[in-house]
Amino acid sequence: MHAAIQVALVSDQPTPNLTPVLDPAFRPRALMLVVSPDKRTQARWLAEALRDTGVAVEEWPIDDAWNIEHIRDRLLDLVIHLDGQSMALNVTGGTKPMAIAAYEVFRDHAPIFYVHPETDHLVWLHHPDQPPSRDLADRVKLDRFLLAHGASVTGKGSALGVPEHLRALTAELIRGIADYQKALATLNWYAQSAEGRLLSDPIKADVWRDPAFQTLLDRFIHAGILHVEEQRLRFPDEDSRFYANGGWLESHVWGICLQLKKETGIQDIARGVKVKRNTQGNKKPGNELDIVFLRNNRLHVIECKTRRFDDPPDGASRGAEALYKLDALADLFGGLKAKALLVSYRTLNETDRQRARQHRVEIYDGEKLKDLLAHLKRWIVER
Repeated sequence: MHAAIQVALVSDQPTPNLTPVLDPAFRPRALMLVVSPDKRTQARWLAEALRDTGVAVEEWPIDDAWNIEHIRDRLLDLVIHLDGQSMALNVTGGTKPMAIAAYEVFRDHAPIFYVHPETDHLVWLHHPDQPPSRDLADRVKLDRFLLAHGASVTGKGSALGVPEHLRALTAELIRGIADYQKALATLNWYAQSAEGRLLSDPIKADVWRDPAFQTLLDRFIHAGILHVEEQRLRFPDEDSRFYANGGWLESHVWGICLQLKKETGIQDIARGVKVKRNTQGNKKPGNELDIVFLRNNRLHVIECKTRRFDDPPDGASRGAEALYKLDALADLFGGLKAKALLVSYRTLNETDRQRARQHRVEIYDGEKLKDLLAHLKRWIVER
């Protein structure tokens, strides 16, 4: 029988405090958050994430997260406050003094468990019945997961699969990756120029005479993405313009992820996810994540790029900027165990590959896209 009350220590990593509450085998009636002054915001995020679950959330404040004597006294007060009710201690979070004091105090009063931050595996550190350790159920959905990490979802792209005629187009673009790279970069540029009006700038004469560009145009015209109007590109809607502006690669990766969803155990997935930080006074614009999903309660973030990463004359590094941003967003919205992947139509140089390794970002680019399904499957299931 699971405990009616879970006691958890608040830290910057909310997932180990969230997943035991949502697992039906451990679901409590209430969650008591032991929180220091500097973690009140994180406690508020956790409470918001659990707001509609029926689990009551209460804070038990401590004044100093590093004063072990003070923490011990406050936790003894908490045991008295709970007055013999069925409870269990989640000792995963907090500072080391918090964890040590909590273990000492609760050892004589309640079972104690730890959630492995990398595997979401629950291990009993102290329990009279000595139950086996176990994986926690993958019940968290993206919106709730992101709320616990201090972010609200303000919009999502279509959840539908990729239509057959567009799958055929992207398959052709991948097969001809060596032949289409330059022409696709040109198409991206003209599609970008059509933003807001759905009509591109006039196509230059030398571009118009390029056989590869003409072949590419024919492919997109046949798929209904665009038509030519007095040597300009006309798009029927913004979705079509976005698709020609590089969205086709996101669409391709999205289709593969949907194909792998059941096989790899993806628990929730979305594309074009607009997120905004829930910090007081935050006036910064939100971010958009191309493809994001949860597997084993672990956030996976995929960014899809078709542009070149050559550095501009001013010395700024486009590759470094993209990789740093991807790593930062994955960490910000998914915590330390989040995974990040950059899928690039164009081949990245060795400098950017080194940057990717430094930022813990996986890269699939260029010719690797021809076997993207196998690469994605490996990346999804690996620890």
